Amino acid sequence: MPNWLLVAAGLLGTAAPLLAQTETVLKEYFEGRTVAPKLALPGTEDGVDIYPGSPRPLDYSRYASRLKEYGTAIRAGESVTVTKVRLKSKHIEFQLGGGGYGTFGDETSSRVSTEPAPKTKREKNLEAELQREIDPARKRALKEELDDLKTAREREDARNRSAVAEAEEHRKANIRQRRLEGGSRFNLRYSDHVPAEALRPEAVIRSLEQYLDFGQLRAQPNTSPALQAPPPSGGLHKGMLLQEVDAALGTPLASTERKEGSLKVVQRKYSSTMGQVTAEFVEGVLIRYLVSSE
Repeated sequence: MPNWLLVAAGLLGTAAPLLAQTETVLKEYFEGRTVAPKLALPGTEDGVDIYPGSPRPLDYSRYASRLKEYGTAIRAGESVTVTKVRLKSKHIEFQLGGGGYGTFGDETSSRVSTEPAPKTKREKNLEAELQREIDPARKRALKEELDDLKTAREREDARNRSAVAEAEEHRKANIRQRRLEGGSRFNLRYSDHVPAEALRPEAVIRSLEQYLDFGQLRAQPNTSPALQAPPPSGGLHKGMLLQEVDAALGTPLASTERKEGSLKVVQRKYSSTMGQVTAEFVEGVLIRYLVSSE
């Protein structure tokens, strides 16, 4: 198989595991930490949409509409825990205090169904008799009884409608309360895909710091080597074959293997004039590397 096909297959095959690894880094950095929003957050899992890099990152009209419809779950300045960070293909979910009411399993409908009271057997029989009866007096008596039964059925329907309306109001109140207690979220949205430069914790902080106070978390440096951009490295680039890296850097100092899902990842360390190079390969294709001082 040509080298370019090997490179393409290797990079495509590792996309999902790399995405999961980046999500893990963001989770470890943010989840469980305390932050404070600088604006009120709506009580819905739709949260607040932010479009980093756009002229108007926050659509205030849509934001106000959600606040009006769902109420305020988290007040401005209120301390809240980052409960989950999720990386999707086109956005990053930054969930606070539970992520917002309305996720899978949450009851969002206040509707209570009911059926009209059915006609009794006597009412049906009277209707049939009324059709057959020709005696005026008897017919009048049958109609009076039938009207009484119909009136009773309508009263029962009215009682049922009243009970349903009361139950729906209780359910609406319950949902409103749960929305106020269910937290909210920010969604960092991108037009095509989440760019690589947006996957670092400091990039997430930059995108949200206008709307979210990170406190001490803001001052913490990002120490995750997996997120640090490697310096110029004498011709190394992602997609190189393992044999090509060996030829460029020489015999590795060490080589280990691990599993990422169904894939086998080979990590090799080299000593070079640039410093120590740690390179990782999947199916013999270089997917990432880090240069550090020895």
